[in-house]
Amino acid sequence: MTTFPKAGTFPASIVRSKIMGPNPLKLCEELLDNHAIEPGSVVLDLGSGTGITSCMLAREYGFITYAVDLWSEPGDNMRFFEEMGLSNRRICPVKADAAQGLPFATEFFDAVVSIDSYNYFGRDSQYLGAKLLPYVKPGGMLYLAFPGMVHDCHDDFPACLLASWMPEQLGYMHDMDWWRALIEPTEGVEIVSMRQMACTPEAWTDWLACDNEYAKGDRAAIEAGALDYLNTIAITLRKL
Repeated sequence: MTTFPKAGTFPASIVRSKIMGPNPLKLCEELLDNHAIEPGSVVLDLGSGTGITSCMLAREYGFITYAVDLWSEPGDNMRFFEEMGLSNRRICPVKADAAQGLPFATEFFDAVVSIDSYNYFGRDSQYLGAKLLPYVKPGGMLYLAFPGMVHDCHDDFPACLLASWMPEQLGYMHDMDWWRALIEPTEGVEIVSMRQMACTPEAWTDWLACDNEYAKGDRAAIEAGALDYLNTIAITLRKL
């Protein structure tokens, strides 16, 4: 994908004010290229942050979207959704800790989308089967995109990575082989695809153009060559 018609509907000023890392709108749009979620489906945006991806899922894809995040305030997100022309019939912000279980009925969701967050709570080998799949209907799809490594290098971090991040922060990142080994033993789910995302450099460029302290803090690593070692991993799963 070389163009992002859905992400492009958001003014640059809103994108810069809302994103919390590499442009999640572009990551989401590439992740959902040729997706298998019907319009009107009930979708969980897991780790939704400030809600900008949730807004795109509801407004541009036509999903009934639940924006679930631990660190953002539902009231703030709902005001943003209303400013973007969405009502609470199409989108609902929820404050919840993904790692502790979700406040929804069993098999409530038709699909799950998670951008730039699954690697924080999904590294527990029991998480997917015990704490996420129960909320997804049989046949439901899960689309995950999160930062990873081209090859795991935890035994000898390149200096460019340490220019911005501590070793414990880099502990949240692994390569595709690591994730495949983690997910494959999980009962009741199949891996449809796992790939490296093409828009990673562009998504990082958008993030580093933001005028906030976190973006500024990441610049040293990227400018030193961190993207030779880092990627974004896209995983598509189907609940059996």
